[in-house]
Amino acid sequence: MSSIENMRLGRYGIWTFDFEDQPAGLIRDSVRELEELGWPAIWIPESGGREALTHAGFLLSATERLSVVNGIARIWSREPRYTQTAALLLADAYPDRHLLGLGLGAGKPGTKPLRAMSDFLDALDAVTSGNPAPRSPVRRLLAAYGPKMLELAGNRSAGAHTYHVTPEHTAQARAVLGDRPFLGVEQAVLFETDAAEAREIARAHLHRYLTSEYNIAKFRRLGYTQADIDGGRGSDRLVDDLVAWGDLDTITGKLRAHLDAGADHVGIQVIGTEPGTSAMPHWRRLAEALLPAEVTA
Repeated sequence: MSSIENMRLGRYGIWTFDFEDQPAGLIRDSVRELEELGWPAIWIPESGGREALTHAGFLLSATERLSVVNGIARIWSREPRYTQTAALLLADAYPDRHLLGLGLGAGKPGTKPLRAMSDFLDALDAVTSGNPAPRSPVRRLLAAYGPKMLELAGNRSAGAHTYHVTPEHTAQARAVLGDRPFLGVEQAVLFETDAAEAREIARAHLHRYLTSEYNIAKFRRLGYTQADIDGGRGSDRLVDDLVAWGDLDTITGKLRAHLDAGADHVGIQVIGTEPGTSAMPHWRRLAEALLPAEVTA
């Protein structure tokens, strides 16, 4: 397994959409409590609610130790020059606390993902700037699933970030990356013990991923059939594999399965909270179960 020395992410972090549409004051209070609870890292997406790098800067400014990871900043949303100079500022202002996760998101019709990412990295690396060089360098990850993108992530970044995958995929990704590159895995969790209710909530969460070209291709590579995808609903098998639902012991066991399979870090995405409410009660429970060793690490 790779070393996560100096990554400051610990074994577990929070992965959340919650801050995409909440007011700044509530976000500030929430992220400060997460830091007090001992969470070492928070992962934030870019789904249309907030711009990725200003969002990361705000969370960093509101905390003292917490690492913030873009999971992901979409390459289609910004020019390479300004991506690099923004990341330089965050690296200078918050040494070793920001991780620039890059990805394609939903992609663009007609583009070749591997070529698009490689070209973007070339442009990033070619940027020259009069800005002061940070004491700690800009660190970046790539969203990666297939072998070629995973190889690119291992060769041209600190490692890879995966989303909605199984421990079996985590083991495959580790084998492609080798021992040293970082592997961060997102895992959706749902505190619901009734199977029928849990699967309906999970299906609502998964629907947009089960109806997008890139995600369907990923699920097919994982061995799921078209019948499993089932027009966007997902079979019980697929839903149960992608969303860890049940009681606390069941959920934490599924989180640890990714670490056992070769992940360095698991970003935990709590789903199933009511619109306008916070997942904080669940984050508190998870912190108590998972973080005692992390707080003193």
